[in-house]
Amino acid sequence: MDMLWSGWGDPAKAAPLPDTVTGLLRDLLGVAPRADGPAALDEIAVPGSTLTAAAHRALAGCLGGSAHVRTDAESRIRHTRGKSTPDLLRIRAGDVDDIPAAVLLPAGHDEVLAVLRICTEHQLAVVPFGGGTSVVGGLAPERSRFVALDLRRMDALLDLDEVSRTATLQPGLRAPQAEALLNARGFTLGHFPQSYEWATIGGFAAARSSGQASAGYGRFDEMVLGLTVATPEGTWETGRAPRSAAGPDLRQLVLGSEGAFGVITSVTVRVRPLPAVRVYEGWRFPSFDAGTRALRALAQDGPRPTVLRLSDETETFIGLAHPDRIGDGAAPAGCMAVVGFEGTEADTALRRAGAREVLLAAGGEYAGEEPGERWARGRYDAPYLRDALLDAGAFAETLETAAFWSRLPGLYAAVREALTSALTGAGTPPLVMCHVSHVYENGASLYFTVVSAQGDDPVAHWEPAKHAANEAILAAGGTISHHHGVGTDHRDWFAREAGPLGVRALRAVKAGLDPAGILNPGILIPLP
Repeated sequence: MDMLWSGWGDPAKAAPLPDTVTGLLRDLLGVAPRADGPAALDEIAVPGSTLTAAAHRALAGCLGGSAHVRTDAESRIRHTRGKSTPDLLRIRAGDVDDIPAAVLLPAGHDEVLAVLRICTEHQLAVVPFGGGTSVVGGLAPERSRFVALDLRRMDALLDLDEVSRTATLQPGLRAPQAEALLNARGFTLGHFPQSYEWATIGGFAAARSSGQASAGYGRFDEMVLGLTVATPEGTWETGRAPRSAAGPDLRQLVLGSEGAFGVITSVTVRVRPLPAVRVYEGWRFPSFDAGTRALRALAQDGPRPTVLRLSDETETFIGLAHPDRIGDGAAPAGCMAVVGFEGTEADTALRRAGAREVLLAAGGEYAGEEPGERWARGRYDAPYLRDALLDAGAFAETLETAAFWSRLPGLYAAVREALTSALTGAGTPPLVMCHVSHVYENGASLYFTVVSAQGDDPVAHWEPAKHAANEAILAAGGTISHHHGVGTDHRDWFAREAGPLGVRALRAVKAGLDPAGILNPGILIPLP
């Protein structure tokens, strides 16, 4: 099924906010219901397709018929932008100014190559489209005439090498389907980001996705061993061994490239045996600083859990880690950590016992398995909560970053201050929450959630706050994105992070693979 066109996920899972939460928003943040609700799908005025008859004939010819070249209004609306809060606010208002001219559905690598050749000839930009879950403007190119290249028909498990423990997957395979195919053979990818129910294998690679079990399984880019890429200049294949000293690792140019260099048509990944045991538990700490030091001890000296995340005082009080409990008044004081273990019975028991000693020594209080198991059951629910907040008249958005451990406290304080000052100064004091979502030996990521009143023009109201947060991230030594990607939202700050010479190098790669500049123009790399 398709994702909800004006929000997140499965419409059947949407639920209104409890009255207690609506009252809290009103009393704490001054949130008032909006007078106008979201537009209906059939009420949106959609401009006619700019796809020429000649381009339509050529594309239909290479894709097996006109059924795979969709120019109807609904298909095009469903492929307009991604799922950031500004994206949703604009589509809910009926704004489709940057709607694609058509939606193309290739069935394989050769068809993607043919599409790129035809689009080059007809000067059509191409936006690769997987699950449509981008929250950084990754699906909104800076070109008026473009097509969305929906990869959903490329959804097969091509190969499973049980000896090497590798799997080759097509890019349009959604994560739950990929996991089901691997599980049936006794394996798991172990990649479970919050977008898991809708995101695709190709999207994971293109955006350097990081799953909630990254402490144990690693980020998605660490799992990737090989890629096949279709470019306007031909086929590009990378990765023929787990590691190599044959020059720079060209896989890294594809990972995180967000469709700007080519279209990923297959991904070879490391897989692991299905765990015999999965257990998640909660730990309470007196402060965010104390909890962060405990997480650093486990990340650096072990034993490292499979899942390791920590909510700050505000997020713990609100109960954001457990959306079904928000507003019930049951939140404990201090900060709540979720610690999870997966693996064999013996290994899980050993790591769990060792981690317990470390967490107790760091001042943690064991809260039992219930908080961890509750988090595991509801870990994909937060985006649905955002939809309910928008319906209630609130503004809710997320942003994330990462830094070395020594810089993390300053980064945390700087981003909170930037968001609070910008939105308070605009007359909508916010609630700013944060959690450590991924840990490494040398640092960690910070994931912020911001809730405030919307203001008269919610998108314009958010832009100065987002700008201030981005500036604070760079000034405090953080990276502009840990796992959401660059898109257009972070592009200018990414250019500053990469530096002039880095941007020149990326433009040179772009020119070599996509000389006509049709692939996701304006995404990742600033236009000349």
